[in-house]
Amino acid sequence: MKTSEIKDLFKLFEEAASEYDGVECWSARDLQKLLGYSEWRNFENAIKKAKESCENAGENTFYHFVDVNKTIPMPKGAEKEVIDILLTRYACYLIAQNGDSSKEQIAFAQNYFAVQTRRAELIEQRILDFERVKARVKLAESEKVLSSIIYERGGDDKDFALIRSKGDQALFTLNTAQMKKKLGVPSSRPLADFLPTVTIKAKDFATELTNVNVNTKNLKSVKPIEKEHIENNSVVRKAMLERGVKPENLPPAEDIKKIERKMNKDEKKLTK
Repeated sequence: MKTSEIKDLFKLFEEAASEYDGVECWSARDLQKLLGYSEWRNFENAIKKAKESCENAGENTFYHFVDVNKTIPMPKGAEKEVIDILLTRYACYLIAQNGDSSKEQIAFAQNYFAVQTRRAELIEQRILDFERVKARVKLAESEKVLSSIIYERGGDDKDFALIRSKGDQALFTLNTAQMKKKLGVPSSRPLADFLPTVTIKAKDFATELTNVNVNTKNLKSVKPIEKEHIENNSVVRKAMLERGVKPENLPPAEDIKKIERKMNKDEKKLTK
């Protein structure tokens, strides 16, 4: 396929895309023409096969294939309402995969939607990684405040480590060292660097509550702060359990330092 032909097809596929409820999609009637199907009934067979592939992959077909009606122009200014289907990029990809790749339009579509789907997955993962890194930074800030509070009230590094570990015990039913062993976290690394986002945020919320209540309740020594931190983590744990989440049973997440390095590397590439 010539470069000029690829560019022309790319433009046609891009222009055919629209947005429905914030989701990029394509009209099945438009895609029928783009893929070179002359008859709707033949294209319906391709859609049927795509739906089967979607179900086999464990995806929700009602999300990826949305039935709608479409008005099309007829001779002498008349109009006709026909059945149409709004297709996500994933649905389009499955339809293209069930087509005849010897046809240039379908070969292009197979690659076009494969790249589009992969690009969306990469963007989604980067957003998730960004949220986790942001949550980890926020927890570090909250713990720094708690550490300062403990020092101001006569405590030291050991007191802070003990209070944090007892908070973990209340949140996970396991102390920090035990959770590290359970998740396979190196003893020299912070536990939070290997926790999923929801647990990082849970620890941060409990720590924020402690920081606020130290002043609200006018706590002036280490022991009351320890008790407050345990209670706050217990409250957060209870809320998680009520929503069906056992924090100690969540699998470990990728080392956050690796994620930070990868994100920094990607940013450097963009600025070159």
